[in-house]
Amino acid sequence: MADDTKPSAEKEIIRDLAELLGETGLSEIEIERKGLRVRVARTITAAATVAAPMPITTAQPGAVAPPAAEAAEHPGAVKSPMVGTAYLAAEPGAPAFISIGSKVNEGQTILIVEAMKTMNHITATHGGTVSAILVENGQPVEFGEPLVVIE
Repeated sequence: MADDTKPSAEKEIIRDLAELLGETGLSEIEIERKGLRVRVARTITAAATVAAPMPITTAQPGAVAPPAAEAAEHPGAVKSPMVGTAYLAAEPGAPAFISIGSKVNEGQTILIVEAMKTMNHITATHGGTVSAILVENGQPVEFGEPLVVIE
């Protein structure tokens, strides 16, 4: 800290930056002035604003998605290898990689998880038929969370 910066001025800068975070929706901001560097960050918990995952359903007679708790233990569950955001299609407006009832082959891309601005293709761990899609497009996902059930 520079000697010419008073503690009350520092508090004012911090308050102004915190207020700016709230107004703009940013998660962090940093400034440097006269040798004083101030970084203000806030933690955003996505889980508090996200509804529980709901299976995506399409008109498939007889196809019933298992509850998420059961799906996690299902031997055909494909789980997220990372924390990120799940996308069901390659880009907005593009057709989904899979739908309930789709036949998939081992290694086939079934969805994308974006983590740290990197698009990670999630592939089928085995071949079979998609019986449940447990995430919605754009939904935050956790490590180990079941994404899809392939039977």
